[in-house]
Amino acid sequence: MIFDTHAHYNDSRFDSDRDELLSSMNAGGVGLIMNACSNLDEIPDIIAMCEKYPFMYGAVGIHPEDAAGAGSDYLYRLREYAKHPKIKAIGEIGLDYYWTTETKAEQQRILGEQVDLARELGLPVIIHDREAHKDCLDILRAHRADECGGVFHCYSGSAEMVREITDGLGMYIAFGGSLTFKNAKKPREAAMAVPSDKLLIETDCPYMTPVPYRGKRNSSLYLTEVVNMLAQLRGMAPEEIERITEENGRRLFKISA
Repeated sequence: MIFDTHAHYNDSRFDSDRDELLSSMNAGGVGLIMNACSNLDEIPDIIAMCEKYPFMYGAVGIHPEDAAGAGSDYLYRLREYAKHPKIKAIGEIGLDYYWTTETKAEQQRILGEQVDLARELGLPVIIHDREAHKDCLDILRAHRADECGGVFHCYSGSAEMVREITDGLGMYIAFGGSLTFKNAKKPREAAMAVPSDKLLIETDCPYMTPVPYRGKRNSSLYLTEVVNMLAQLRGMAPEEIERITEENGRRLFKISA
């Protein structure tokens, strides 16, 4: 079965058919979903979905684009929400310098504080890293992210950086729809470099829709395209990609059932 390790089913683009879509996952070969968080306001809806669907788990965290508005009590609130048994990670958290660098200081502070929280709680982190590779790695090292583990979601770094993440930090790397894009030379090179026991798949839905569904809203049902691309790149059967990425996801997020 497929484990979608990064989705956003609380997004408003699913409001019209969320229940119908999520109820079709098992028949579509999707067995587990991790719903990631961007800000505190999203968390009650994420927890409600996790309680409704046995195959869904959640993460809580402050996305770098929301870092400036986190509030003085955000760590306390995250800590309380993380007590829920279906919350399995702190995320998505990280750095994003693509749109603006004006909030660099806030982003860096919030990232470090949330990694510390993850270590305190014994939860892995889900890392968003866009145009900020060096700073992101430096902060993760400084705050001992190797002690809690985690995943670089929607990986956009180089093949050379893979070993710094998987060996140096003991973290996983996840690939999604961008792997299927025509100009995806760099992600494909990275996907071939990731050790099998550190490989994950994701959608980041409703975003990052894979070929041939570009232009449509993404969902976990389209992950077969990512599986097939990884199988082609790594010379493996699609069923084997599904198996190892499910096992890896369960191990990372401590999901046994």
